[in-house]
Amino acid sequence: MSTPDPAPAVPTTLAPNRLTSLDAYRGFVMLLMMGEVLRFCDVAGKLDEGGHGGLWAGLWAFLCRQQSHVDWVGCVLHDMIQPSFSFLVGVALPFSIAARAARGQGTVPMAGHAVLRAVLLTLLGVFLRSTHASQTNWTFEDTLSQIGLGYVFLFLLGLRPVRDQWIGLGVILVGYWAAFALWPLPGMDFDHGKVGVSAAWLKEHGHTGFAAHWQKNSNFAWAFDTWFLNLFSRAKPWLYNGGGYSTISFIPTLGTMVLGLIAGGVLRSERDGRAKLKWLATAGVVCLASGWALGALGICPVVKKIWTPSWVLFSGGWCCLLLAGFHALVDFHGWKRWAFPLVVVGTNSIAAYSIAHLWDGFIAKNLKTHLGQGFFGFAGAYEPFVFGATVLLVEWAILHWMWRRKIFLRL
Repeated sequence: MSTPDPAPAVPTTLAPNRLTSLDAYRGFVMLLMMGEVLRFCDVAGKLDEGGHGGLWAGLWAFLCRQQSHVDWVGCVLHDMIQPSFSFLVGVALPFSIAARAARGQGTVPMAGHAVLRAVLLTLLGVFLRSTHASQTNWTFEDTLSQIGLGYVFLFLLGLRPVRDQWIGLGVILVGYWAAFALWPLPGMDFDHGKVGVSAAWLKEHGHTGFAAHWQKNSNFAWAFDTWFLNLFSRAKPWLYNGGGYSTISFIPTLGTMVLGLIAGGVLRSERDGRAKLKWLATAGVVCLASGWALGALGICPVVKKIWTPSWVLFSGGWCCLLLAGFHALVDFHGWKRWAFPLVVVGTNSIAAYSIAHLWDGFIAKNLKTHLGQGFFGFAGAYEPFVFGATVLLVEWAILHWMWRRKIFLRL
């Protein structure tokens, strides 16, 4: 645990030289995840049922779309939660290594902490996936598990010069692409229905030609999991993941973290503020354009669920641009007060992640118990949103209570 530095108004940092913009960006990402309780899609559906059209209903339909993952290719705001969280792990690492070194901690103790953190993150992800299950659900597609599986490699690259970090990123992207591209396509008699892919889904979202190497639940990552996940005790054999997610996505997720590591090195460098912002903006545009081009040219589709190399670049570009925006507002211009609600969440991201996964139902149930089942009926079609906003406010209040008492969960 660590404690926030005192400040005249509201403290927004936890340690010397810690960038408030990182906490604000991380808090924004966590609120996007926690904001699922706002249930935009339920409101959009009620407005549609009530015959409410026009611009207002269109706005809620748009919000609904941004709160739902794309089926396969493409990206909406909700798809940026996991890459942003992973990217920020990389951004924070140079600051963490420097802080530990300044305290006199050697490489071996730091490496030991990295290994312990990797194990704890991986197991916490498994635990959260196993809640309400009859036995441990040994799957590793959870955000925390994906970060944990790659964290030691990220730490080792963090000790290397930036040139080696770029080389590592290149090896990850090319190697992961080659593994899919060289994996044989399924035969004509392959039954996609048995791996949870319907004919209707294939017609709308399926790939043909070379891009079929990245088809849902018939690709290299799926084949790996049909072997690997069945090594663990489970109630019945593992056949497929309904969303197409996979264990070895941790490899390109590591690529996203390495991109963040490089960006973090830029923020820690002696460059002036404008040069740092220029680098982030340029890197963002280049990565974004490169990822889009790989998909448009049919070299590699932009798919978040299996974290294709083009997705690493495309989402990484957005991450760089978002980081540039937060850094410009919060650190460069010094406008910090507006970011305080985000910082409260961002400085306690592990707690926020756990609360969202474990306490949503408990808080919702108790609100209905103590306020009455029909209390939020006054909101009409907007009842799901108002109720969800109340749940979210309670969760934020818990995090604020922890922040005021200097309780910060750290792994």
